[in-house]
Amino acid sequence: MKRVLITGGAGFIGSNLALKLLKKGYEVTILDNLSPQIHGENPENSYTYNLIKGKVNFIKGDVVNYDDWKKALDGVDVVVHLAAETGTGQSMYEINKYVSINIGGTAKLLDYLTNEQHQVKKLVVAASRAVYGEGKFMCEEHGIVYPVSRLDEDMSKGDFEVKCPICGKNVAMLPTDENSELHPTSVYGFTKQAQEELCMIVGHSLNIPVVAYRFQNVYGPGQSLKNPYTGILSIFSTRIKNGNDINIFEDGLETRDFVYIEDITDAVVLGIEKDEANYQTFNVGSGENVDVLTVANTLKKKYNSSSKIEVKGNYRLGDIRHNLGDLTHINALLGYEPKVNFETGISNFVDWVEQQKIEKDNYEHSIEEMKKKGLYK
Repeated sequence: MKRVLITGGAGFIGSNLALKLLKKGYEVTILDNLSPQIHGENPENSYTYNLIKGKVNFIKGDVVNYDDWKKALDGVDVVVHLAAETGTGQSMYEINKYVSINIGGTAKLLDYLTNEQHQVKKLVVAASRAVYGEGKFMCEEHGIVYPVSRLDEDMSKGDFEVKCPICGKNVAMLPTDENSELHPTSVYGFTKQAQEELCMIVGHSLNIPVVAYRFQNVYGPGQSLKNPYTGILSIFSTRIKNGNDINIFEDGLETRDFVYIEDITDAVVLGIEKDEANYQTFNVGSGENVDVLTVANTLKKKYNSSSKIEVKGNYRLGDIRHNLGDLTHINALLGYEPKVNFETGISNFVDWVEQQKIEKDNYEHSIEEMKKKGLYK
């Protein structure tokens, strides 16, 4: 299986994966629409697009276009389906866009695999930890629980903790494993769940092995500094480089599992090459979680910035409180172990940012959009 199609392959994860596969002797085709939100108005200036330009079979096209799938799938052995809209907050008011691209685009792929001649032998799909919603927690009284979304009435009073769905008391976070209940709290999370489940259903019916990866918060050199809707490290960095202050959501103690780009691409290669991965769903994370206030202070220090870090208690509806992926399953079946810890990874990221031109800071615009929709408080 030496010919691989990567959808969204000019993006952050896709471009890094393409380079890794090329080094391993794979032929790589990329289908990407070069979205301005990620690549800017002139994609010729896009860092990640230039990483793969001239090195792969590049098709500028869209996953919602059946004819583009037909071109892209010609002669392909493995599909790595990364193309998706990814902003959690944005998904709550651009619902048709997220459903059309994430679910509709995936449906186009599966329809083609079902009804047309092809030689695809494996499908790897990028799912997300967003399918878990708040994830897995421990209640002193009721044991393991899977809370639903936090309530606006609690957060408006500055109470951001996750509650037991049975007794309403505060609960303690546990690493979330793949068998946890799925409770997406955003349109984005719902679309990723649908992507994953559609691929598994159709993959089984066609005897095409599917591997689904629930990525945690991916970061590293090459992450878009133009996109104000997703990527905490990139958003904060663009704010800092523009001399703007950073307003931390909630109380700053919310945590994320930040997984380095190299670990992500290693995991995907394992999924392509190992039969043990077939028809399996895996968390891919770092094994550690870091609170957002620590992230902001670390970036401020590394950039030697005078930007203020403020915690005003603002919050977004649909956000989760904590996440930490349980890596037991992927370690046992594929031998995956994260290699890059957060301190090393954030240093590599900052070193890369320092070499890039300063991008326009569109963060305030994204916040205003959410305010108008009643999603930012």
